[in-house]
Amino acid sequence: MQQTLDWIDWTVLIVTLATIVGYGTWKTRGSKNVQDYVRGGNTTKWWTIGLSVMATQASAITFLSTTGQAFSDGMGFVQFYFGLPIAMVIICLVFIPLYHRLKVYTAYEFLENRFDLKTRSLTAILFLIQRGLAAGITIFAPAIILSVVLGWNIVTLNVVIGVLVIIYTVSGGTKAVTVTQKQQMFVIFAGMLAALFIIINLIPDEVSFTDAIDIAGATGKMEVLDFSFDLENRYTVWTGLIGGTFLMLSYFGTDQSQVQRYLSGKSMKEMQMGLLFNGLLKVPMQFFILLVGVMVFVFYQFNPSPLNFIDASTQTVLASEYGDDYRMLQDKQEVVFSKKQNVSLEFSKSEDPILKQELFKLDSLEKTYRQESKFLIKKAVDPDYTADYNKLKNEVEELSSNPKSEAYISKSAELIALYNDAAKDTQTNDRDYMFIRFILNHLPTGLIGLLLAVILSAAMSSTASEINALATITSIDLYGRNLKEDKGEEHMVKMTKWFTLGWGIIAIIIACFADLAENLIQLVNIIGSIFYGNVLGIFLLAFFFKHIKGNAVFVGALITQLIVIIGWWLDWMPYLWLNLFGCILVIIIAHILQPILPKTRTNGN
Repeated sequence: MQQTLDWIDWTVLIVTLATIVGYGTWKTRGSKNVQDYVRGGNTTKWWTIGLSVMATQASAITFLSTTGQAFSDGMGFVQFYFGLPIAMVIICLVFIPLYHRLKVYTAYEFLENRFDLKTRSLTAILFLIQRGLAAGITIFAPAIILSVVLGWNIVTLNVVIGVLVIIYTVSGGTKAVTVTQKQQMFVIFAGMLAALFIIINLIPDEVSFTDAIDIAGATGKMEVLDFSFDLENRYTVWTGLIGGTFLMLSYFGTDQSQVQRYLSGKSMKEMQMGLLFNGLLKVPMQFFILLVGVMVFVFYQFNPSPLNFIDASTQTVLASEYGDDYRMLQDKQEVVFSKKQNVSLEFSKSEDPILKQELFKLDSLEKTYRQESKFLIKKAVDPDYTADYNKLKNEVEELSSNPKSEAYISKSAELIALYNDAAKDTQTNDRDYMFIRFILNHLPTGLIGLLLAVILSAAMSSTASEINALATITSIDLYGRNLKEDKGEEHMVKMTKWFTLGWGIIAIIIACFADLAENLIQLVNIIGSIFYGNVLGIFLLAFFFKHIKGNAVFVGALITQLIVIIGWWLDWMPYLWLNLFGCILVIIIAHILQPILPKTRTNGN
């Protein structure tokens, strides 16, 4: 069922977004030189840098996907950010002093000084590819969900979000992005705090906040730390501390969308304090967002929830030949809910270990029903999938007379994999819809408008940073560097504005052709992990291996990128480890190639 907004929610939403766009455009009008437009005139204070850095990373995906992640799997995702404070300290000690001393506009200017123009250009192009894709996803994420839930046209939503960002980003450049992100972060913090307060108040009065935590803990949702060394587990302390550190070093140290935020600082000290502020606040912020998702989970222990949070998919399967099977699952879920509601209330009073075990079993049973519902939806919407599944199922049944045979084991594994794939489909994967559906169905008028403003503000803040950085790299590292004559500051500002407009349009186009992955926040991090390790390795070669020259780095980076893409495609390892893998690989290959390839003169050696 699609939702309509009350006029109060519309007013809150429109006024909030119009204020942000209008203020950013007015406050930063009239940038006349590259220093002002690209580096914000170097007037930004540390707290503004910290908020801007956080806002750049905190896209709409953060609030939609992270809460859904917590609802499904609990608090363990916070381990992903454990490497962030470590990375912030390293960047403050190594990267920022170097960037500040060289007075660079982009991170990649340094690479030409250290290696050569082709290495600088390659690294810039790698950034443009991965960040260009990510910019489209940050627009698409809220657009696809709002379009399904509210019935708004997705293309229109993509265009509206993109145009709002383009207006103030083209007008004021880096300073406009930074100024508006302060307001956006205020809206985000206010909205999420209000949401948590309301959720806790919607839980039965006899269940305290501590009781709610205990209920979540009984179902495994409060398991924050996992010290296992299982490479199949995406989120452990070790993936966060090792893989996460390398990802964050790459992202905050070499990604222009972040580098540009702190390069606008008033001094090196302001830049460093801004990043440390982000390092101290980011993990608690993510913990808080995950906690909101867990509290929604507890809310649904006492209130009925749909088998699937995508209403359109539910309606489709109910109208199909699998409708009766789906209704049977709904009936089973209702029985589980009644038991779960009673057991949760009793457990909140006594914390009996037997009740805890019963609560865990009921939650596991409901997860099974949700998985089966996704399978039925997939069969209802995709005849080809149904045909493939039925074919495999028949083959397994024919081979079942010899269950130890290699053919039976292989086909059974294929059948299980095909069954599990149903949960990842666009029309079945409802993690990213959970929070917005909860907002619309259970929160009061006014707060709905504010939280929709939170989602759209987050989308705007990260998209603005991205297209601002994309335009800067295109203008400074590619266009400006290859100009045969100096055309002056005014020309470069004008061209950067045109590039900003161009990348904004490209982001909108990518958003219009994007599609949902298993989880949107994972998709963004996967894209980053494919490229970031290689880029970080190039910078580490520049910082610490003075005997390595441009040709070895350039060829090594090309080989590394190809290998990392193949490794991701063949699923060699969890995506977070791709950062470490790519970083080490390019360093090793460059060392192997250095004595083989012809030596080139470098500018900085």
